[in-house]
Amino acid sequence: MIYRYKESNTSAHLSLSVKRADWPEQVQQESELNLLSIVWNTGPKQTAWVDEVPFTLESGDCILLIYEHRFRFERNEDLVAWRFNRDFYCIIDHDEEVSCVGFIFYGMPSPMLLKLDEAHQHKFNLLSQVFIDEFGNHDNLQGEMMRMLLKRLIVILTRLAKVQHLKTKPHGDELDTIRQFNLLVEQHFATKHQVQDYAELLFKSPKTLSNLFGKYSDKTPLQVIRERMALEAKRLLRYSDKPISEIGYDLGFSESAHFSRFFKKMSGYSASKFRALGKMGN
Repeated sequence: MIYRYKESNTSAHLSLSVKRADWPEQVQQESELNLLSIVWNTGPKQTAWVDEVPFTLESGDCILLIYEHRFRFERNEDLVAWRFNRDFYCIIDHDEEVSCVGFIFYGMPSPMLLKLDEAHQHKFNLLSQVFIDEFGNHDNLQGEMMRMLLKRLIVILTRLAKVQHLKTKPHGDELDTIRQFNLLVEQHFATKHQVQDYAELLFKSPKTLSNLFGKYSDKTPLQVIRERMALEAKRLLRYSDKPISEIGYDLGFSESAHFSRFFKKMSGYSASKFRALGKMGN
């Protein structure tokens, strides 16, 4: 079953898909809406492919996906999925409420996997039922109620993520800096390739950023930047017909040779080999 809420005067969109086998077709139809996705595996262990990278979803696991991700699942009929866009609930504008921007959606790692114990699965079951009940209401309070429910869901996920993915208990200002860095990388990775670039935007020193990532993450700031660039290169090589030289230019490389060396170092394949392997897989 799929439930949808849309606002007539905006582009706000929220949907809840409950154990629907044809969910990939729905995702394709909604691809232009730039939706963030919270996907909960309610069945046995299965595989999710995100940008063709396999991830194991144990029973009860959630995976958090941004709209740039391309994804598919082994068994769609076991999934419960909430999907929403910025017009419905902007995690940036509401950051003080949920403290999640650049963390659970644009965080470390991406995509983020979260494990739900029995107590949290029970909460999710109850919350999904409240969502379903509210989809049946059509008064002028429906939108606000939906946003309150989504906020509660995001807060639960954020608390779990802090426990499961941060190496140490975060200080608010430090975590804010990391989240802002991640969001800035998402916005500027094609034009800004050095830690210094982001340090200037954050009014921090590169050393400060490196120390913060060393404290809370297994990655360095430079790794985050380069991995985001490499991911975009893989997407363009696999899903577009752009010439390799043009892809390199789109990602800020003035010389094709520089892009080729970068991609080989990050992926282990030449760009042409990676594209050929993707076509074989299709």
